[in-house]
Amino acid sequence: MSADLHAEVDGDADASVSVWAAFGDLMSVLLGAFVLILVGVIAVQLQLEIKLNQEIAQRKLETQRRQTLEQALAVPLATGRITLVDGRIGIRGNVLFALNSDQLQPEGRELLKTLATPLAKYLRTRNEALMVSGFTDDRLVSGSNREFADNWELSAQRALTVTRALIAAGLPADSVFAAAFGAQQPVSPNTDEAGRASNRRVEMAPVPRLQRSAVAADAQ
Repeated sequence: MSADLHAEVDGDADASVSVWAAFGDLMSVLLGAFVLILVGVIAVQLQLEIKLNQEIAQRKLETQRRQTLEQALAVPLATGRITLVDGRIGIRGNVLFALNSDQLQPEGRELLKTLATPLAKYLRTRNEALMVSGFTDDRLVSGSNREFADNWELSAQRALTVTRALIAAGLPADSVFAAAFGAQQPVSPNTDEAGRASNRRVEMAPVPRLQRSAVAADAQ
């Protein structure tokens, strides 16, 4: 009987050891899972922090960029001859051109001369290029000065005229290019003369230069 009692006690002890061993294994698994989750959470937080810091740095650079451009164009901005919104320099079409014409008016030519030097300095220090964009209202072109096929052609010729005037005033030819948008992308409704006058405009915006390596890759 004594042997049976000892056997029973040993059996209970083995069972207890097995339970605690299983419990220990379970706790190890749970601890490992917790550690993995914690590492994952920390990794996500680090990624979010890096992304946030990058966005803050980008916004800071954009703010500095706008401030630098505002300083470069302080005089024409102060006189109200141009506007500067989100890095885009705007000039009302009637300052540069007569209605349905691509020939610069004297006031417009003088204004572009005052812009060429500060723009050239700004572009040079930032290694950027200037995109000159022409826009029109939604009315069909007309008039006897010169015939244009449509508003696309008129906006293209105006952008080219401004581009050439800037180059003639000293802006390097490899730092400026022209683009045409016709009646697309209006800034005001084309429902009255005031709105249409706002849409007849030329905008200039500094943009990153196309890297030489990218040009070479495209050519292959």
